[in-house]
Amino acid sequence: MKKFYIATDHAGFEVKDFVVEYLRSKGHEIIDLGPHSSERVDYPDFAKACANAVVSDKGSFGILICGTGIGISIAANKIAGVRAALCHDAYTAGITRNHNDANILCFGSRVVGLGVIESMLDAFSSSEFEGGRHSDRVAKIESCSFGADL
Repeated sequence: MKKFYIATDHAGFEVKDFVVEYLRSKGHEIIDLGPHSSERVDYPDFAKACANAVVSDKGSFGILICGTGIGISIAANKIAGVRAALCHDAYTAGITRNHNDANILCFGSRVVGLGVIESMLDAFSSSEFEGGRHSDRVAKIESCSFGADL
């Protein structure tokens, strides 16, 4: 069982209930950070809330949904300690946990269907960070030590 924080913008609002129920049916704990209606909201506000919750609650994960997943993933990655991955299928959702130790799964409600969402949630929640050669890369991401020779 894993703990997930979830947030969306208005474009992801309707998919959010589906994701919450699906993950709960798999035994995961879900904390819904909103929004709680389909009225227009700004995705950076909800990305920040989810990202801060994940960083503050070690071992937890996040799910962020907007129309394409692009804006909300960019916003979340502004928070130190977040590795938010925009995924479009089960392979990318699993491999981002394996290789990047991603702690937030992002996707677009206008891009992927419910069956794909289920497969991404399963892959993301069941995959673990492999460590090894990937640990140094994740450490570089975390330290933002990108040099000119990169």
